[in-house]
Amino acid sequence: MVYSLAYRRPPHVEPRRISTASAESGPSIGGTTLDETHESLQDSSINYGIPDALSFDRIIDGGTCPPCTTRDFMNYLIYIEHAAENLQFFLWYKDYIRRFDLLSEKERRLAPEWTLEQAEAQALALKDNPAPMKSISAETAAVFKGTDFDAPKTTIVELSKGGSNPFGTPPMTPTSRDHDSIAPSEYPWSDSGSTLKSGFKASHDKKAAGAFAAADVKLQPFTIQPFREEISRIISIYVAEGAPRQLNLSSKERAGLLHALATTTHPTAFRRVIHTVEWSLRHQAHQNFIRWTICNGNRPRVIFARGLGIAGIVGGILAAVLIVLSNAGRGWRVLSAIGFGIGIATLVAAWKGMCVVLHGMHHRHLRPWELFAEDDDASSVLEMKKDSFDTIGSNNSYEDQPWVAKYEKRNLIRKVFDREVWIQEPALRQIQDTIFLQAVLGSLVLTAICVGIFVALPKGRFY
Repeated sequence: MVYSLAYRRPPHVEPRRISTASAESGPSIGGTTLDETHESLQDSSINYGIPDALSFDRIIDGGTCPPCTTRDFMNYLIYIEHAAENLQFFLWYKDYIRRFDLLSEKERRLAPEWTLEQAEAQALALKDNPAPMKSISAETAAVFKGTDFDAPKTTIVELSKGGSNPFGTPPMTPTSRDHDSIAPSEYPWSDSGSTLKSGFKASHDKKAAGAFAAADVKLQPFTIQPFREEISRIISIYVAEGAPRQLNLSSKERAGLLHALATTTHPTAFRRVIHTVEWSLRHQAHQNFIRWTICNGNRPRVIFARGLGIAGIVGGILAAVLIVLSNAGRGWRVLSAIGFGIGIATLVAAWKGMCVVLHGMHHRHLRPWELFAEDDDASSVLEMKKDSFDTIGSNNSYEDQPWVAKYEKRNLIRKVFDREVWIQEPALRQIQDTIFLQAVLGSLVLTAICVGIFVALPKGRFY
C-alpha cells in the first residue's frame, strides 16, 4: 500500500523566529496555549508530506518504531541540526507539568497561575522601560566616574549573604516534594536516567540570580514555592545569557520569562516561551527530521547511486546512438530502454535521498553514531544516551565522542557499503514505497519518450 502518487516529501524548513505576541487560542500541553494555526497545521500534516502515523505527537508519545522514535529525533537534533535544546526543554516542561499536577492543593496554592493579563502587562512594562545597563569592569567604571556616563548607584541584594530578606524562608527539611523534582521520568523515551541531576545547587543559584539581576527583576523569588530549586537550574541552563543550552529567545522574551518566574513556579509562567519552542519543534525540526529520515542511505551511498543513475542514462544513449548508426533494424533500438529505465529510476530515487538497492530490502544504513555503538564500551554508550535526554546537563557538544574520529578515518568504499539494518517503522516504509513507485512511473514515461525519439531516426548505415 502506498500514498497518493502526488505525494511530496516534506520540504526543508529554514529556522526562523515567530512572535510570541501573536494570538494564542489553540490548545497545547498542560493547558497553555498556542497560535490558532497550530491545530489546523497539525491536522493537515499530510499536506507537508508527513502522515498521521509519523506526527509530532506520535513520536513524542513513543508510538513509533525506529528510525522514527524520540531517541532518533533527539539524535537528529544533536548531530545534524545542532539544536537539541528545544526538544530537551520541551520534554522537561511536559514532565514538569505532570509532576506539578501531582502536588497537593496546598502546595499548588503557593505558586499561583501566571495569567495572560499579567503576561501582557509585563510585556507592556518591558516595552516602555529601557533595557537595564550591563555591568562594566572596575577599570571602565573608574574612567567614567564623575562624567555623564557614570553608572547610577543601585542596590543589589546578594542572595548568597545571610541578610534579612522579607521574602526568604529558613532552610527547610527535605520532603517528598523535594525528591519529586529529581525523580526518574516515567516517559517511554527515558531509559533509566532522571529528569534532573542533583548537585551544583550553589552554581545554579548564582547563575539564576545573575539572570534575574540582568533582567532588572526587583522582586526576590519566593523560595517556599514548589520546585523553586529546579526552576533555578532551568534558568541557569536554558534561559540565562551564555547558558550551556541557551534557548533562542529575544531579550524581551527572556526578560518576560524571568519576571514571571520571579513571581511563581506555575507552569503557565513558561506560556510564551513554550509557545515559541513548540512551534519550532512542530513546524521546523519535525518536518526536517522526517525529510532526513526518508533517506535510507548515507551521503556517500546516495552520491554513488546518483552516479549509477547517470551512468545508466549515458549507457542507454550510447547504445541507442550505436544502433542508429548501424545497419540494424529499428526494433533493436528498443534495447536502449534497459539503460534508460534503470538509470532514470535510480537517479530520480537518489535525488530524493533513496538508494533503490537498499529499498528493495527495506534496509537503511546505520548512522555514524550507531555504527560504532557495538564496538564502544557499553558504559560510554549508555552515558551518551543518558546525556542527550538529561534535561539538566551540560551543552550538546559531541566532538569528543569516540565515533567521530573513527568515522572520519573510515575509507570511502566502506562508507558506501556500510552496515545496514531493517526499517521497522511501517509508515516510513510506505513513504519510501511511494517514492520508489513515483520513480519507476516517471522512468517509464521518460524512457518511452527517449526510445521513441531514437526509433524515429533513420538508419545511419555506417557499418
